[in-house]
Amino acid sequence: MVDDLNAKGGVLGKQVELFVEDDQCKPEVAANVAAKLVSEGVSVVLGHICSGATKAAMGTYRDAKIIAMSPSATNPALTQSGDYPNFFRTIASDDMQAKLGVDFTLDTLKKKKIAVIHDKGDYGKGFAEFAKKFIDESGGKGEVVLFEGITPGAVDYSAIIQKIKEKGAEAVIYGGYHPEASKIVTGMKKKMMDIPFVSDDGVKDDTFIKVAKEYAEGVYASGPRDTSKIPLYIKAVDEHKKAYGEEPGAFYKEAYAATLALLNGIQKAGSTDYAAVEKALRTEWVETPVGKISFDERGDAKGVGFSMYQVKNGEYVQVQE
Repeated sequence: MVDDLNAKGGVLGKQVELFVEDDQCKPEVAANVAAKLVSEGVSVVLGHICSGATKAAMGTYRDAKIIAMSPSATNPALTQSGDYPNFFRTIASDDMQAKLGVDFTLDTLKKKKIAVIHDKGDYGKGFAEFAKKFIDESGGKGEVVLFEGITPGAVDYSAIIQKIKEKGAEAVIYGGYHPEASKIVTGMKKKMMDIPFVSDDGVKDDTFIKVAKEYAEGVYASGPRDTSKIPLYIKAVDEHKKAYGEEPGAFYKEAYAATLALLNGIQKAGSTDYAAVEKALRTEWVETPVGKISFDERGDAKGVGFSMYQVKNGEYVQVQE
């Protein structure tokens, strides 16, 4: 997207330069990355990816008066706490996602006894806590029979699987990422536990299917609404295939949208001045691969949402908005 824009003259007559860092999804690394980018004098930040790492970096950008926009950090507190007025995102937050997961499990799948598990991280635990809250408030439609965290990166999850079985859970709602989810799902299926597994956009990734293989079949995961018919989405995917010879990964369209929004904000502001760009982001609408978006007073994108997907014949298929 930046290459395309630069070929047309850039922004405000200047070329856009990318400073690329990897925070490894780790808060302690993210804090160092943020300090480095501030010292390098960046104008705006596209990122971070994981919610915990984003939170660790955001104070540094805030103090330096730098706007940061994430394509994937969905923890609600990032916008709802009021601590980070410099933070924006092009993806809906976990509370919206958890509500969809709970409503789908209770109303569509008609399951009542739910095991809610998570990976103890900001993202996974936050999602799970919202799921538990919504089940508790369901007026008796649902009941949380197990609420527990697991240890990320463990070799085996047979203990939690046994607990899910002993509690008589009719479905599992999981908050976390695909490496752990693939092990849990595989373990459940091998123990002939054929109950619905409902998760989040940390699991709605093709890597989950590649790792869990046949055991991934039937798993549900929420993710950003299908925008594949939008012309800009088609263009963005075609550009990625042309450049890299493969389909883009998770959150590509949200990152493309964030890049467009940030640079459009600078263009409309007429400078990289923090206050001017912030105002432009909240008042201007921009066409992106995730739809036409602007941002509310908290920094959440207006015009985006989640859908529920299911693994069918080795790929995620949208089953409900």
